[in-house]
Amino acid sequence: MSENKSLYSVTPLIESKTIQNVFYKMECDQPSFSFKIRGMEKLCRYHLEKGVKRFVASSGGNAGYSLAYVGQQLGLEVSVIVPSTTTSFMIDKIKSLGAKVEINGDVWDEANIRALEIADKTGAVFVSPFDDPLLWDGHSTLIDECKIQMKKPDRLVVSVGGGGLLCGIIEGLKRNQWFDVKITTVETRGAASFYESWHAQKIIELKEINTIANTLGAKRITEKALSHAKDFQVTPLLVSDDEAVKATQLFYKETSKKVEPACGAALSIPYMHPEHFDENERVLVIACGGANV
Repeated sequence: MSENKSLYSVTPLIESKTIQNVFYKMECDQPSFSFKIRGMEKLCRYHLEKGVKRFVASSGGNAGYSLAYVGQQLGLEVSVIVPSTTTSFMIDKIKSLGAKVEINGDVWDEANIRALEIADKTGAVFVSPFDDPLLWDGHSTLIDECKIQMKKPDRLVVSVGGGGLLCGIIEGLKRNQWFDVKITTVETRGAASFYESWHAQKIIELKEINTIANTLGAKRITEKALSHAKDFQVTPLLVSDDEAVKATQLFYKETSKKVEPACGAALSIPYMHPEHFDENERVLVIACGGANV
């Protein structure tokens, strides 16, 4: 495959058939099934231009899968360190793309420590799943596409894990002069690192992660997510695991697309909590996807 051809897709933006004034940015249609490919491609190409071809990542699943996909396409050597909560289904998917997989720790944070150690010993590029300006720059391209695909929304709804997607979205909103778009962030109650940090106005590290939406499971968000979010009108919300899962079922019924509970967190707001929208608001929901379905 040509190394110059973009690996991520310009994803569709569709209007909901069942909820008025709601639009979905279909990142679930990416070749790696999630938005993560945008940032991973940006990061890998940056380092590849400098002659580096070895990469090691910590991941709960989707970041590692997207890195493995990009690595396969660009001829890179990829290792992914995952926590024990990662499903065998997801581990097999990452391995199927030629990446090495190592299981370390019970949560992502422990896998991350191991990935840093390996990068330090081997000279490989360490790849965070969410905490890197290159990732944010890559993710921001989805807003560039939305600018072309729709009128400016009044509100944007997005799931938050470590905060990488949120950082990219905010960078994209700023670049496109969409400063007055309200942002609703959504997490499950067992992974509320942004919610707790926002209300404390400082980074709060959770004691544990306890959610079915394990790809949201970072004990602490990147500091940039908190500082970036202060430039916008942000409403952090929490939903239950059951609501996140139910939303994935409703989304499948409506669109025939399968997504993870992590994506279902954001989808649950228009489906089950329309009280959080003002009447006649145009709402953009980031259907961030997920390969672990």
